[in-house]
Amino acid sequence: MSGMENSTAGKVITCKAAVAWGPGEPLVMEEILVDPPQKMEVRIKVLFTSICHTDLSAWKGENESQRAYPRIFGHEASGIVESVGEGVRDMKEGDHVIPIFNGECGECLYCKREGTNMCRDYGVNPMKKVMVSDGESRFRTKETRQPIFHFLNTSTFTEFTVVESSCVVKVDPTFPLQKMTLLSCGVSTGVGAAWNTADVKAGSSVAVFGLGAVGLAVAAGARARGASKIIGVDINPAKFAKARALGITECVNPDELETAAHEEITRLTGGGVDYSFECAGSLTALREAFLSTQLGWGLTVLLGVHPGPNMLPLHPMELFAGKQITGSVFGGFKGKTQIPRFAEECMHGAVNLDEFITHELPFEKINEAFQLLKEGKSLRCLMHL
Repeated sequence: MSGMENSTAGKVITCKAAVAWGPGEPLVMEEILVDPPQKMEVRIKVLFTSICHTDLSAWKGENESQRAYPRIFGHEASGIVESVGEGVRDMKEGDHVIPIFNGECGECLYCKREGTNMCRDYGVNPMKKVMVSDGESRFRTKETRQPIFHFLNTSTFTEFTVVESSCVVKVDPTFPLQKMTLLSCGVSTGVGAAWNTADVKAGSSVAVFGLGAVGLAVAAGARARGASKIIGVDINPAKFAKARALGITECVNPDELETAAHEEITRLTGGGVDYSFECAGSLTALREAFLSTQLGWGLTVLLGVHPGPNMLPLHPMELFAGKQITGSVFGGFKGKTQIPRFAEECMHGAVNLDEFITHELPFEKINEAFQLLKEGKSLRCLMHL
């Protein structure tokens, strides 16, 4: 890295990026200009990136209020620090890092408080499209110098990106960066929901609605905590083999049932599960997840992204039966202070990260990777830059 740092630090870098020009349009591999990092920013050479369902829904333009083009999507990645801006003290050129969409400044009211991983200025914000320090983008098209918008504090579908230092986590350089990519979002979000948000207990029962990467990360987290029964719910039975490998003990396909999914889960558990997790972004699934929990203490954790205007499918009186419902962002992890330890636990076998990488492609084939996820054929397709 040292040669690259000396030659590029403080300069504009020309590189390739997969640019979105409109909702649902194929990403275009463009030559772009990436400005140097400004105060409290980090410029990263991205080595690996992958696609999450949040990227997919944003690419489709499902929420019109979040549309902004041209834009560089992507929020799961790993790479090496190319240079740092003024004031950055906890990272230096050559460090191995992952960007995180839900940052931690360490100074605000939320960061200083235990029990929450919100951050006033650098928390997840799908509306944000420029940098905090000056309201400008660090990306421009090479030909016309047109600004290109940022996405989810990260923008990883590019060979170089600029990220606020609050949204960059340094990881042990002996850990494989391929696997660390998964901790940027999916695995951290799912495992953390089981460990931090729900605090799943040994011997408990769990239902996971939606068996994508996040749902299976929940299952892996619940298995690591010693849950005795983990029921996976999905309408795509092709996912069941992988689900069982990651900790699901029983699979339920609602389309093949004569009763509602929650009734089948109640039957299987003799009253309902202790914890349910909604990972599908479906109000129907959320309703079923809530109904599938045990009266008196059942907890439902919401992880799915719901871009539409519809509200929770609950009657207020249903909460009088002792059940609870809560949301979880980034698995409840405070990114900069807790993810390095989580990475260490994964490397020591708490979670098998290899199980989540189902495909690998070169960065230039990013549209193929999107199609794999869209068709439900991949958990994570790792792209090499």
